Amino acid sequence: MAPAGVEPIFWRLLTTHPVTDAAMAWRIVGWYRQRWIIEQFFRTLKQQGLRLEDSQLETADRLLKVTAIAARAACIIMQLVQARDGKSRQDAPIAFTPDEIETLRALIPTLEGNTALQKNPHPPQSLAWAAWAIAKLGGWDGYPKSKPPGPITFRHGLEYFKALAHGRRIRDV
Repeated sequence: MAPAGVEPIFWRLLTTHPVTDAAMAWRIVGWYRQRWIIEQFFRTLKQQGLRLEDSQLETADRLLKVTAIAARAACIIMQLVQARDGKSRQDAPIAFTPDEIETLRALIPTLEGNTALQKNPHPPQSLAWAAWAIAKLGGWDGYPKSKPPGPITFRHGLEYFKALAHGRRIRDV
């Protein structure tokens, strides 16, 4: 709905799907809205993220393997981006192992400050709780007034976190 005194924009979305009623039209609009997530996923895979195109692999088989590994990492990064505000209500185990969740549980108190604004505001073991910690490791300051962390911040934080989790896992070896 356009504000008063402003001419509304008339949008047309072309589709090959049959649109028989308003519910189907809105379903297609919903599908189209997912395009931004897909664009962010590819951005995360490419130049501003995992830099997949910089790999110097010489065979298709090896490129396929590294692409699969990178796609898994990019999916986790995008899950963290989508969970950062706490609205998704997903649990951390969809992206992290039990050992990694224990590492998060041990790590979060060291990332929190002394004031309420510097505390992780999300329920423990939620994906938003994990995203808050990963973003802090990636350089985000954690204040609600700050720009929300994006895929690049999460990539940096996840890389650092994976090293910490690995070190914690092998501490008794």
